[in-house]
Amino acid sequence: MKLNTKGRYAVMAIADLARHGNARPVSLADIAARQEISLSYLEQLFAKLRRAGLVRSVRGPGGGYRLARTAAETRVAEVILAVDEPIKATRCQIGGTKGCTGNGGRCITHDLWEELSRQIHIFLSSVTLADVLENRVLGRSAPLRPAGEAPFDIDLLIEPDKEPESMVA
Repeated sequence: MKLNTKGRYAVMAIADLARHGNARPVSLADIAARQEISLSYLEQLFAKLRRAGLVRSVRGPGGGYRLARTAAETRVAEVILAVDEPIKATRCQIGGTKGCTGNGGRCITHDLWEELSRQIHIFLSSVTLADVLENRVLGRSAPLRPAGEAPFDIDLLIEPDKEPESMVA
C-alpha cells in the first residue's frame, strides 16, 4: 500500500505545527518552507484539518495555526482521514459486496488486503503526534510468530538487497 502525498504531507505539516506551535501560532508559510511543501497545497490541507477540528486558526498579526488538542491527544489516523485519505490496501470498498475484478467478484487475495488495511488503521490509530515528535514509533509493532520459530528479519522486506544479520541465540 502506498499513502499518497495528501496524507503524508498532512502528517508532516501537523507534526511541524506540533513541534513549533507551543508558544505562538505558526504560519503556513513557515511550515511550507521547513517541510518543502507548496503553500497553496498546505492551505487546502489545513482547511480540511480545521473542519475536522484538529487545528484552530488564529487571525491577525502574528496569526497562523495551533493544534486544537495536544500532540498526545492527536492520532495520526485522524489526520490522514481528515484530508480524505482512505487507509486501505484493496481496490474494493472495504466491507462492501462488490469486488475489484472485472466481473464484480472479489479477488482471491481480497481478505489479505482488507486485513492489511485494518492493521494499518489500528497502527496509525495507536500513534500520536507526540509519539512521532519524540521518536517513539520504530519498534512499536512486532511480527507474530509461533513459539520456537526464529524471528523474521523485517528489514529484508524493506531493503531486499540487504544481507541478513546472523541470529544470536
